[in-house]
Amino acid sequence: MTNRLSSFSPYQRAIAKGHLCSCGTAYADLDKPLIAIVNSWNEIVPGHAHLRDLAAHVKRGIADAGALPLEFNTIAVCDGITQSHNGMKYVLPSRELIADSIEIMVRGHGIFDGMVLLGSCDKVTPAMLMAAARLNIPAVMLTGGPMVNRIKPKQSKAARQSFIRGEIDEKALVDVTREYYPHPGICPFLGTANTMSIVAEALGLALPGSGTAPALSAERDRLAYATGRAIVDLVNKDIRPRAIMTRAALENALVVVLAIGGSLNTVLHLPAIAHEAGLTLTMADFDRISKRTPLITRIYPNSDEYTVADLHPVGGVPTLMKELAPLLDLSVLTVTGRTLADNLSGANSADGQVIRPLSNPYQCEGGIAVLQGNLAPDGAVVKSSAVPRELWQFRGPARVFESEEECMAAADAGTIRSGEVIVIRNEGPVGGPGMREMHRATEILSKVGRVAIITDGRFSGASGGLAIGYLSPEAALGGPIGLVATGDIIAIDIAARTLTWEVDEQTAAQRRAAARPRRTETDSAFLKLYSAATLSAAQGAIRKHDF
Repeated sequence: MTNRLSSFSPYQRAIAKGHLCSCGTAYADLDKPLIAIVNSWNEIVPGHAHLRDLAAHVKRGIADAGALPLEFNTIAVCDGITQSHNGMKYVLPSRELIADSIEIMVRGHGIFDGMVLLGSCDKVTPAMLMAAARLNIPAVMLTGGPMVNRIKPKQSKAARQSFIRGEIDEKALVDVTREYYPHPGICPFLGTANTMSIVAEALGLALPGSGTAPALSAERDRLAYATGRAIVDLVNKDIRPRAIMTRAALENALVVVLAIGGSLNTVLHLPAIAHEAGLTLTMADFDRISKRTPLITRIYPNSDEYTVADLHPVGGVPTLMKELAPLLDLSVLTVTGRTLADNLSGANSADGQVIRPLSNPYQCEGGIAVLQGNLAPDGAVVKSSAVPRELWQFRGPARVFESEEECMAAADAGTIRSGEVIVIRNEGPVGGPGMREMHRATEILSKVGRVAIITDGRFSGASGGLAIGYLSPEAALGGPIGLVATGDIIAIDIAARTLTWEVDEQTAAQRRAAARPRRTETDSAFLKLYSAATLSAAQGAIRKHDF
C-alpha cells in the first residue's frame, strides 16, 4: 500500500518524516496509509467529553487494518451553555470555522489518505460532513452516541418550569437535570445533535447502528473499532465521500429526518452539505418530500414519552430505513462498501410503538413544514410534529421585538398576552449576526398561554409549540418581517403552508420605502466577517460564492 506522503519529493518526504518522528511516530510506520482522526473532544461539551476514549478504539481498528492513525483536534461549542446570551451568536458560525479548520489541517499538510471524523452536537457533525464532501478523501463519521436518560423528558421540563416560577432553587434544578443528562453523550432528546447523528448514518457516511447506539456502551466502543477498520478499507478501495453523498443519498437522509420529526436546523445543514458536494438542496425539497413522507416516530420534543435512547433497542436507523424503504433509493453506496439495500437486509421490522409501520403513521406528512406567503417570500419553517393540532391555524395581532432580549424582558415583566403573535427580528445569520436559537424564548412563553412565535432567527431541536423560524429574507436583508408593526394581524395555516401578513399593499409599500434595515452592532471581527460573508437561511446560511 502506498500513501500520499510517497508522492512528496524525496527531500521533502524525508523532512516530513523527520517532523512526524519527532512527535513519537515510528519511522517504519510512515510508509503505511496515514489516517487523520479529526477529534472535537473537549471538557466543556457533554457530547464530546468521552470522544478521546472512543478515539483510542478507532486508532486500534486503524492499526489492526494496517494503517497509521494521526489525531488532531477541532473546536466544539455547547448550545446548552450558550443559550440566552450573546454566546449563541457564535454557534452557527462555528460550523464554517470547523469545516475550514479541517480543510486547513488536511490540505495544509497534504499527507492524509483518509480521515475519521469524530464529533457530536449541533454544528460539529454537519461541519464534519461538509468537510468530508469538500475534501473528498475517504472518510467515515463517528458520533458520540446519545445519553441514556434516567427520567422522562416531561420530568426535566417540569423542573425547569418550577425553577422559572421560583418554586425550586438552582441546586434542585441541577440535580434533576443530572438525572436527564446523566453522563457524557449527546443530549437525549431529538435535537439537532441526535438528528445529525442519524443523518450521518442515513446518508451512508457512518456505519449501520452508529446513529443511535448509546454513549459509554460496549456497542459504541465496538463501532469505534469497526470505524477504524472501515476507513482503511475505503482507502484501499478508493471510495470517496462524493461517491456516497449523492443526490439520492441526500434525499434518503431527508426522508429519514422528516419521518422522525427531526430538528429544524436540518434546513440549514443538509443544503450546506449538499453545496459542498456540488449539489443543491432547498426548502422546496424539504416541503416536497415532507408531503409524501409519513411521521412514524414521536421522540421528544414531538412527544413527552420517548427519547433517542428508546429508539436504539427497537432497531434504530436500520429499522427506520427498512420501514421507509418504499420511499428510499436503496441502490446508494455506503461506507461499508455495500449498498443501502445490503446494509438493511438484516434489519428488524418496526415494533409498532416507538417506530410505527408506514401503514399506521402518527401523521400522513413529515414532521417539518415549509410555510410561504407575503411575510416569508423565500420560506419559513415550523416543526409541525411538535405543534398541537389545535394550533395549526392561528391568527392574532403581532407583538414586535427587535431582539431576543427585548422579548425576554417583556416576558419577565408579564406584558405578553395569550393570543398574540410574537415577532422577534434582527436575529438572522446576517442581522444577528450569527442566527441565535430562540429556545429560551419558547420555554418562557410556554407559560403565557396560546401564543405563536415568528422569527428570522432559528430554534433549538428541543423547541416545541407554534414556533416558526428561519424567515427568509431576514429583516437585515429587507425581508417583510422587518416591516411588521405591533398590532398588525398575522395568520398562520400549517396545513395550507401559508404565513400571511394581513396589511394592504399600499401600507406595505409605504413602510418599505421608509425602512432602513439594521444589523446588530458587534465588536467581534469574527462575527462582522460572518455577517458580510453569509447567505440567507433559505440557502443554508452558507458562505457567499462571489467574493
